Amino acid sequence: MNLELSAEQAAVRRLAEDFVHREIAPHAAAWDRAERVDPGIVRKLGALGFLGLTVPEEYGGSGGDHLAYALVTEELGRGDSAVRGIVSVSLGLVAKTIASWGDEEQKRAWLPRLTSGEVVGCFGLTEPGTGSDAGNLTTRAVRDGGDYVIDGAKTFITNGTWADVVLLFARTGGAPGHQGISAFLIPTGTPGLTRREIRGKLGLRGQATAELALEGVRVPASAMLGPEGKGFSVAMSALAKGRMSVAAGCVGIARAALDAAVGYAGEREQFGTPIARHQLVQELLCDIAVDVDAARLLTWRVADLVDRGEPFATEASKAKLFASEAAVRAANNALQVFGGYGYIDEYPVGKLLRDARVMTLYEGTSQIQKLVIGRALTGVSAF
Repeated sequence: MNLELSAEQAAVRRLAEDFVHREIAPHAAAWDRAERVDPGIVRKLGALGFLGLTVPEEYGGSGGDHLAYALVTEELGRGDSAVRGIVSVSLGLVAKTIASWGDEEQKRAWLPRLTSGEVVGCFGLTEPGTGSDAGNLTTRAVRDGGDYVIDGAKTFITNGTWADVVLLFARTGGAPGHQGISAFLIPTGTPGLTRREIRGKLGLRGQATAELALEGVRVPASAMLGPEGKGFSVAMSALAKGRMSVAAGCVGIARAALDAAVGYAGEREQFGTPIARHQLVQELLCDIAVDVDAARLLTWRVADLVDRGEPFATEASKAKLFASEAAVRAANNALQVFGGYGYIDEYPVGKLLRDARVMTLYEGTSQIQKLVIGRALTGVSAF
């Protein structure tokens, strides 16, 4: 793997850096306090092509490779992980999955609008009783003539109250576990589908997170994405790539923590000298810097494997595991550098720590990533 960025990749990174500087960083603290990102950011992301990365241009995408996508999500994570989540879900989990699994009609119907930011997508997998155990979800879709009627509930759905379409997973057959699950593309305005925003989150407070309730939601059979009974494969393939996006966003969080801590350490004086001169403060900064580089390299390896068409799921779990835990360490070390000032939201490191914490939970907890990696090493399933 050549670690030198191409001219195109470097240009995409600069574009993302500039966008974060102008459109995100000045508002991140206010959005966090208000628990609401400005919805206008979606169209701006679409206009720059950030919602169409890796999607073929014939469907409205902006093309590019997965390393460019990782570079953009890293920059967005540096600015505000709540915004990064919009892209990771609407593009990473929904649009990319339609591009991979959809028929021609589904691609033409949804991809141009998703990539432009005209519509937003959400990923309806997690349920109140099934998080890590997604294979035992209970939402059910029953065939009725040429339609399916869907009943159930989903929770912790990123973009849930903003989304125009939900990629929803429901049980369609009597087979146990993951064998009976299918995927559907459901417009959120469909009768019987209601949404409630989840407020008071520890982190990612600006992100629209919701509960979805489905009562007698009727959709045509053409809404099914991929073959019947293959929904679990659809979900896992989406999440494998999604873990790369989360890892890249975590690199961004850790970078933001490093930048803030280095800047503060150079300005803050104790014992008559900037605290940057103190060796134990330098140790904290060093630990963050090493974590940033290691997490980025693990993430770039996943992007390289995806672009070369090689297996990448285990490497994606390694990147997501390490980068999410590293982001927590980085933000915590940065808060230690700031001391008491890090504990108030006038400074950024408290938000970084709150945002980082959920990264070890969603799109597969750290424990699930360890099980995935362990199964790859031993060939023995822990389930």
